[in-house]
Amino acid sequence: MKFTLDWLKQHLETDASIDVIAEKLTDVGLEIEGVTDRAAALRDIRVAYIEEAGQHPDADRLKLCRVNTGEKIIQVVCGAPNARTGIKVALAQPGATIPIDGSKLKPGKIRGVESQGMMCSTRELCLGEDHDGIIELPEDAPIGAQVASVLGADDPIIEIGLTPNRPDCTGVRGIARDLAAAGIGTLKDDPRQQAVAGTFDSPVGVSISADIAQNAAVPAFYGRYIRDVKNGESPAWLKARLEAIGLRPISALVDITNLVTHDLARPLHVFDADKLSGDINVRYATNDEKIAALDNKEYTLSDSMVVIADQAKALGLGGIIGGEETGCVDETVNVFVECALFDPISVAKTGRKLQINSDARYRFERGVDPQSISWGIEVATRLITEICGGEVSHVVKAGEVPNPRNSFDLRIDRIRELGGVSVEADQAIAILKSLGFEVSGSAPAITAVAPTWRPDVIGEADLVEEVLRIVGYDKIPTVPLERETSLPVPALSPFQKRVGLTRRILASRGMFETVTWSFTDSRWAKLFTDLKPGLFLANPISSDLDVMRPNVLINLIAAVGRNQSRGFADLALFEAGPEFFGDQPGDQRLVAAGLRSGATTPRSWTGSRRDVDLFDVKADAEALLEALGTVSANVQVNAEGAPSWYHPGRSAALQLGPKNVLGYFGELHPKVLKALGVKGRVVAFELFVENVPMPKKKGTGRPLLNASSFQSVERDFAFLLDANVQSEAIVKAARSVDRNLISDVTIFDLYAGKGIEDGKKSVAFSITLQPTKATLTEEEIDGVCKKVVAAVEKATGGSLRA
Repeated sequence: MKFTLDWLKQHLETDASIDVIAEKLTDVGLEIEGVTDRAAALRDIRVAYIEEAGQHPDADRLKLCRVNTGEKIIQVVCGAPNARTGIKVALAQPGATIPIDGSKLKPGKIRGVESQGMMCSTRELCLGEDHDGIIELPEDAPIGAQVASVLGADDPIIEIGLTPNRPDCTGVRGIARDLAAAGIGTLKDDPRQQAVAGTFDSPVGVSISADIAQNAAVPAFYGRYIRDVKNGESPAWLKARLEAIGLRPISALVDITNLVTHDLARPLHVFDADKLSGDINVRYATNDEKIAALDNKEYTLSDSMVVIADQAKALGLGGIIGGEETGCVDETVNVFVECALFDPISVAKTGRKLQINSDARYRFERGVDPQSISWGIEVATRLITEICGGEVSHVVKAGEVPNPRNSFDLRIDRIRELGGVSVEADQAIAILKSLGFEVSGSAPAITAVAPTWRPDVIGEADLVEEVLRIVGYDKIPTVPLERETSLPVPALSPFQKRVGLTRRILASRGMFETVTWSFTDSRWAKLFTDLKPGLFLANPISSDLDVMRPNVLINLIAAVGRNQSRGFADLALFEAGPEFFGDQPGDQRLVAAGLRSGATTPRSWTGSRRDVDLFDVKADAEALLEALGTVSANVQVNAEGAPSWYHPGRSAALQLGPKNVLGYFGELHPKVLKALGVKGRVVAFELFVENVPMPKKKGTGRPLLNASSFQSVERDFAFLLDANVQSEAIVKAARSVDRNLISDVTIFDLYAGKGIEDGKKSVAFSITLQPTKATLTEEEIDGVCKKVVAAVEKATGGSLRA
């Protein structure tokens, strides 16, 4: 929401500085996003007078002008068609900064003739979009004066970040009301809202269709016919006001509607009455009905959209945008003014479906003051007749204007209880009255009726907030949260520590943490599970984020696709977050999921580059299990246990016993990757952190770092085994000999072929012995090695190769 300081002062009697006003706006909840000092950008631009405009000696379209700066006469070459003798212009001399691009003007030659300055257009000064000619200043503008003061562009522009619950502040008057309540001046009366007497009956009638009235999509519709108007260029003050907030002046009739929209939060529309076919009817569109709108686009409508129509066709989309065919032009003589009330939900749905963002939609979908329909038509009438002339008809009406009387009790003590600030009853009453509330009663409890422009006030807590924001949030004392006991030591629970540890471990393995939405696309989610009704969102922020995610991998896979489309194929991503399987408390679980795609390393002359495979993510999952206190050798790998989104035969489940599934790992199914727009192979793992048993005692599990000061020892073994023996049996058997001493078991060679009988294979592995109390002797090492050989022979039926 943008407005200028001078515009604000049309409603607020105040001498406060711009800095004080900006600070107070933030204090009352209307957060300042910026204050623009336009005068600073125009400080180098001065008023000058063209004493003579002659023809350039070497160019037909250029003029050679003698320009009086107030101090001297200079020569300026200009190509503007309106450059002529006797007008005052906006002049930039060498060294001046040109606002549109921030460049410094330098003297130069144009077609061989020296030019000592530049006469500017509104576009070059960032005061509008017109660049067909130079600015023509008023005849009484003092030569040498700053252009900013002459054009009224020395007025600061204020921009606030408006929250959706404050529809009253989509107009400057609502902002002025808040400032007046906060003690920054006095709110002025608005005489424009007084009734204007009509002198004839409107030749155009209005009606609301029965189904529209039944659904309350358009509660009321007012209109007024004004004949013999003279449309044209708006007065300077009106154009300057609109240009300051980024709107392009079009014509007086259109500019008036834009002014009232931003000034009073009351959207209006004006039809060229001579282009209407009979009376106006508010109805639903028909399916596939089309309308050419004022944004120069054609829209195809559906039967849920409200249109303003005459007897022949749709003229505009109710509460959103008007139609091009009945728009006002310079030749317009007779007009019909629309001032209506539209249902916020209906407007929002239509605007979202058609992707139309307009100033009218912005206000109607937040809730326009229903009483503004009565005075809005009068404000429009006064401005039109004052600027364009004309004779006005009686107002024609359809429907009933709502007059909500939302009354709430406020216990004065609740201000202190909820807000922490003690406020006297008289002060609270005065604040509420200044904001437009009707207040009755006295302490300890009062009754307040919310004004019709405040649909966001729905209870006692809102009244407390209204009082507090005017008193000042800075008056709320900072106090510690009351606790019966001090914070526990440690403050984090064991499970909370696990979550942090999970993130650190996966990051230490070269994976990048990704934080994605807890929502996802239901079309993707159906690839992973049958969606329960409770998982769907009633009001999704986006059509492709309409369901709570049943699996963390979904959004991670989508992230891979987005990265691939931007040229990043080698990825290692993880996320630790919740996934959901119902709408009841507890219907969620914490999952640590990760995936890898592409190659393990960048391209290298060493030739060590290879594609990722399922063993990479198996190692990720096992490393995490070890860090969480579970010895990975005790974890069973169930090759048949992975769900359908994994590739069959290239995936497995990680289990502790037949019932406790710790997670899954493997290659993702190609149909899932294709559905989510991912190319190539992607391997992934999921670990259900809550299913991993807590260590039985402190220190259980493999330490993350080898902190022993004693030398480790490695020994290699080669066994002849049956071909169907799994290598996992070897690792488990070797580890079981002495879990505290044997820190690692690694298989490094597999051979079958010449020299090995059929049905047999040779497997070589190494063990690492890591003492923690003393250096191992040869006798101790040999003793452990003999136990390892015996354990492997017993577990596998194999024999040690000589």
